Amino acid sequence: MNGLYDLHTHTILSDGEMLPTELVRRMAVIGYTTVAITDHVDTSNAVSVVKTLLDVQESARLFGVRLLCGVEITHVPPSQIAAVARQARDAGAEIVVVHGETTVEPVAPGTNHAACACPEVNVLAHPGLITREDAKLAQENGIALEITSRGGHNRTNGHVVRIAREVSCQLVVDSDAHAPHDLMDRSAKEKVAMGAGLTEEEAAAIISLNIDKFLGF
Repeated sequence: MNGLYDLHTHTILSDGEMLPTELVRRMAVIGYTTVAITDHVDTSNAVSVVKTLLDVQESARLFGVRLLCGVEITHVPPSQIAAVARQARDAGAEIVVVHGETTVEPVAPGTNHAACACPEVNVLAHPGLITREDAKLAQENGIALEITSRGGHNRTNGHVVRIAREVSCQLVVDSDAHAPHDLMDRSAKEKVAMGAGLTEEEAAAIISLNIDKFLGF
């Protein structure tokens, strides 16, 4: 499916401000056709978050939005990331995001590598100063690196674009939205992409990414 997407958002199921349905409705109004809700999880809540989100898919459909039920594996020890990803998949998760080694939080070293090595992962969020080697591993496993509009996390967007280009790794542009003011319309998304160093043509291609093809549906 082509159309405006966001593969990284949060609700009251973790540290967001909106109910899942409110988030979906607001996204629908500004033109989104695919939204992934990826609340923060670890070993304690991966299953319950996914199962709760599955109950919202019909509401999303009625608003004209395809809701991808997912998780963002957050501050989990690197050696446990693959197990939590499998736990979420077994519960019905359609997308798995890992909270990468952003430069503004104490994410455990090795998180980027563990995520990039895990075939169950789809997106490495705000991966900070990711190495070329880990980006190449992500490329080999079909994992996208995220360009983010989130304050603080977006400090290394330019580095992420440069490294992704070097290894031909897929990029995605996401909001990491926690509140209504975090949501981006198409114009804002284009500005984030080009502000990270993408050309207008590159930004357009990434923003209109075929999500079905990317996720292997």
